Amino acid sequence: MQTLEEAELCFPQLLNTSCKKHIRPQAEAMVIYIVMSSISLLTAALNLLVIISISHFRQLHTPTNLLLLSLAVSDFLVGLFVMPFQILFTEPCWLLGDLVCVLHYLINFITLCSSLVNMVLISVDRYVAICDPLHYPTKITAKRVQILVFLCWGYSVFNSVMFLYDNLKQPGKYNSCYGECVINIVGAAGVILNFIIPISAIIILYVRVFAVAVSQARAMRSHITAVTLKSSATATTS
Repeated sequence: MQTLEEAELCFPQLLNTSCKKHIRPQAEAMVIYIVMSSISLLTAALNLLVIISISHFRQLHTPTNLLLLSLAVSDFLVGLFVMPFQILFTEPCWLLGDLVCVLHYLINFITLCSSLVNMVLISVDRYVAICDPLHYPTKITAKRVQILVFLCWGYSVFNSVMFLYDNLKQPGKYNSCYGECVINIVGAAGVILNFIIPISAIIILYVRVFAVAVSQARAMRSHITAVTLKSSATATTS
């Protein structure tokens, strides 16, 4: 019969090196499982619909939609792999081993990085479409977008591997006990390169797009007002 101390350990056979369980109330655990499972399923299903729609219909194979397709793939992977593993993190102990722990974080980083880079590319696409519409068809072509999407995913994989290189080389290196899933992330340079710069680029581009859209709307309104006044003056003269 297990002692109370053994029952509170993730691996009772490893008394000195096992992590302790952090057990939460069953009702709370059920709510977390249901909510996270629903979000995971909904995310995967909706993004799969986007992927099928754009892939199936040739008329949707525009440069912008190809970028949206790439973003949908990364979000689909989030719903299919990342979120279900996050449910496992709500368990008292991590039981899938050190390698699976690191691979989970690797997939997480790849999908997150690719999502951010895809959003940057979509921001550039919208910037060119709004700010330089006459040259948009020549600057943003399907061929160039395909190359950019390929580079986006290649960069995301390479960058994520480098980001977690120390953890991949020796899985479980930073765990303090068995039953834990802990990684060490490269310092501030990695955070700036992977998150701050892409998010800043997205904000700057969309602020610029908003400013141009407002100026175009004002110019359009002024033109309509001028035409209306001219028409009224012509009608009055007649």
